[in-house]
Amino acid sequence: MKPAPFAYKRARSLDEAVALLGEHRDARLLAGGQSLIATLNMRLSAPTLLIDINGIAGLDRITRNNGSVEIGALVRHAQAERSADIARHVPLIARAMPTIGHPAIRNRGTLGGSIAFADPAAELPACLLALGGEVEATGPNGKRVIKADDFFTGLFETALAPDELLTAIRVPAATAQTRTGFAELARRHGDYAIAGLAATARADGKGLSDVRLAFFGVGATPLRANTSEAALAHGDIDGAVAALDLEPHDDVQATAATKKHLAGVLLRRVAAQLMEAR
Repeated sequence: MKPAPFAYKRARSLDEAVALLGEHRDARLLAGGQSLIATLNMRLSAPTLLIDINGIAGLDRITRNNGSVEIGALVRHAQAERSADIARHVPLIARAMPTIGHPAIRNRGTLGGSIAFADPAAELPACLLALGGEVEATGPNGKRVIKADDFFTGLFETALAPDELLTAIRVPAATAQTRTGFAELARRHGDYAIAGLAATARADGKGLSDVRLAFFGVGATPLRANTSEAALAHGDIDGAVAALDLEPHDDVQATAATKKHLAGVLLRRVAAQLMEAR
């Protein structure tokens, strides 16, 4: 299929992009385009204007500051995958990167685009939630920060206003006590996950604390499993699995019962990763 007709504008600055979003409320932003182009071609999206933000300087940087790592919205998946700073200071994202699509997709897709698109089966929104990160949004009133726990509001829906764009994400930099875990199950490598789990914790003596479990592919948004987090912090893996209160729905990939079973399988695998080298 071919997309419906639309106008195209290449924004040269954040101010210009924000102004265009304010003038054209049905406009869509083009970053990597790996999801957008497909939805355009299937006419699931039919904007009158496409705003290309690839010409905006400064959005493709990875920087460390005051114990956090800031990742610009235009950082490509492949750039993050190769980044020594990501590997050292955000190991959860480093774990997730090879599972995202295929090399051609990772060469163009952006971290900001993936998080703003908010596909519930995507890896990076769950990673942001597991890391307890935050999103920087830029709009006509300047910049504001949205916590990851508040960012994903529904199926492909976020807390971004129509005239705002995601400009960066910030996550805590890993310390010697940081533990991360990641696993997913997909029909083929690179496909969206049937079910997946991103997790972080802090080594605390012989146990864990600050456990954050973010499941994906099993709900309309990435989902925290708070009761299971508490059980895992006490070293009770069986209890953590039994406490899973996910309520997935049937979809084209698997039944709800299958997804919930796989979530338990993934929890056991990720728990083992979290407990490594305590």
